[in-house]
Amino acid sequence: MKSYPISIKPFGERAVLMEWPNEVKETILEDILIFMDAFKALKIKGWEMSVAYNSVTMVYNQDHLDFEETKTLLLECYSNRFNTESKRVRHLWTLPVCYDPEFGMDIASVADSLHLSVEELIAQHTSHQYVVYGIGFLPGFMYLGGLPQSLEIPRRAEPRLQVAKGSVGLAGKQTGIYPQDSPGGWNIIGNCPVSLFNPSAKQPCFVKVGDKIQFEKISKAEYKLHIIEAEVGIYQPEKTVLNA
Repeated sequence: MKSYPISIKPFGERAVLMEWPNEVKETILEDILIFMDAFKALKIKGWEMSVAYNSVTMVYNQDHLDFEETKTLLLECYSNRFNTESKRVRHLWTLPVCYDPEFGMDIASVADSLHLSVEELIAQHTSHQYVVYGIGFLPGFMYLGGLPQSLEIPRRAEPRLQVAKGSVGLAGKQTGIYPQDSPGGWNIIGNCPVSLFNPSAKQPCFVKVGDKIQFEKISKAEYKLHIIEAEVGIYQPEKTVLNA
């Protein structure tokens, strides 16, 4: 794997921002994750890391942060990142979506704007695998890359005051799932019955950055069944190991 030019700059009194080239590329994300594994292997207490498309925010929760010392440490870690054996496992998660107009209130207008039939829109949306480039904004909200250009559509001119939990939307070059009820301006095309964030679970969000998501069309009857299965704790989303 190639190396990239890395910039490191202060990001407040106790944080630094590491930036890779300003591109949305899976190879850049993979390089970031390899660096993060290498840094974790150093077992230096007090650090938290948050990854985005092409950057990592490093937050130090101890006393004083010396920027120059930290910059040297991070650059050395990046240079030696391949010396650490990664134990990270990536998964492809297949998540069910009901595209019925009851849940996808914008699906007809989106299809019309994109000059597609509703069936063509659904077929395209479910035929791609999307890379999880980040998790944030709301707990469990996944920033997914890989939306085909034919499905790109601007955000709604007027955001809704409330978008239902599980709503699957399109906005710009992205698709995603609202993990809880919240305001939002994405075009809603369906709903996923899988809960993406459980604060009482040992791992509140089962999806990790670097994983992939593929959507699967389900009927209203299957949607209702999955809701019941999830409520009683027996539903498990389908997953496949990517780097086995």
